[in-house]
Amino acid sequence: MQENSYIELLSEIKQNVVNSRIQAVKSVNTELVSLYWNIGKLILERQKENGWGKSIVEKLSIDLQMEYPQQTGFSARNLWDMRRFYEKYQNQPKLRQLVAEIPWGHHLLILNKIGDFDEAHYYIKASSELGWSRNVLLNQIKADLYHRALPENKHHNFNRALPVFLAEQADEAIKSSYNLEFLGLRKEVLEKELENKMIEHIRGLLLELGYGFAFLGSQYKLKLGNNEYFVDLLFFHRKLQCLIAIELKAGKFEPEYAAKLNYYLEVLDDTVRMKHENPSIGILLCAEQDNLEVEYALRIVNKPIGVSKYELTQELPKELKGELPEIKEIKKRLMKK
Repeated sequence: MQENSYIELLSEIKQNVVNSRIQAVKSVNTELVSLYWNIGKLILERQKENGWGKSIVEKLSIDLQMEYPQQTGFSARNLWDMRRFYEKYQNQPKLRQLVAEIPWGHHLLILNKIGDFDEAHYYIKASSELGWSRNVLLNQIKADLYHRALPENKHHNFNRALPVFLAEQADEAIKSSYNLEFLGLRKEVLEKELENKMIEHIRGLLLELGYGFAFLGSQYKLKLGNNEYFVDLLFFHRKLQCLIAIELKAGKFEPEYAAKLNYYLEVLDDTVRMKHENPSIGILLCAEQDNLEVEYALRIVNKPIGVSKYELTQELPKELKGELPEIKEIKKRLMKK
C-alpha cells in the first residue's frame, strides 16, 4: 500500500465527515429557527384572535416545559422573543427569506441591537455568507460595520478605473473607515509602529478588512531596474482575484499620497501581477481626510484607489457626546476629594 495514496484517501474521507457534520448542524438550525418562527406566529395570532394578555405566554411556557422536559428553549422569555421575532419580520420579504440561515442566538443579538430593517438584513446576510460566530457578529455591530460599508460613505475611483462588474465588487470589499481598536493603541503613532502592530495582530486585521483578504507581506519589495520600492502591506483578494496594496499614513491625507500609490500599482501590475489576475487595487489608510481634497486627488490618477480613515479608538455615539465629562474634568474632581 502506497503511504501517500493512503494519507490522501484518509484526508478526503475526514473532509467528507467534517462537511457532513457542518450540513447536519445547518439542517438542525434551519429546523429550529423555522419552529421558533411558527411558534411566534401562533402566539401573536391567537393573542389577537382571543384577546389574550401576557399570562398566556407564562402558561404556555410551563406546559411546554412539562411536556418536553429534555428540550430547552421554552422559557417565557424565549417565547416572547419568538413572538417578537415573527412580529418584526413578518412583513419584510427580504428578511423572511434569510431568517433560517443563521442560528437563533444570532437573531436574538440582531433583534436586541438593530432597529433598522436594512441594517438587520445586512448583518443576517453577512453572518450567513461569512460564517460569523456570535462574538464576531457582536464585534461587527459594535464597530458599526453596516454604516462603514454603505457606498455613499466611501471614496474611490473604482467606477472610472475598473470594469463595471469588478468596480461593484471592489466597492463591496472596502470600507469608509477601519476600526483598529484591537491594536490596543490609545494615541496617534508613527506609521512604522502602526504597521508593526497590524502585523502583530494579523488575525484581527484580516477580520476587520473582511472576507477574501489573504496576507502576502509587509514592506513588500518592488524592483524596477536599479530602483526599489516598498509597499506597506500587500494582500491578495480571493473574490476580486487581484493584489491589494495598502499604504498607511499616520496623519492627514495629502494628494501626493494618491500619486505615489498610483505609481506603486503600475509597478505591481507590470512586475508582480500574474496574467490571469485582475488589475491591482490600492487603499490609502489615513488618520484624517478632507473629502473634497480626496475627490480631486482621485480624479488625476488612473489606477483603482480607495481612501479610508482608520480609528484607533471607537468614538462615542453622537447622542452621548457632551454628556460625559472630559478626562481633565474627571481628574479635577478626583483631586478635590
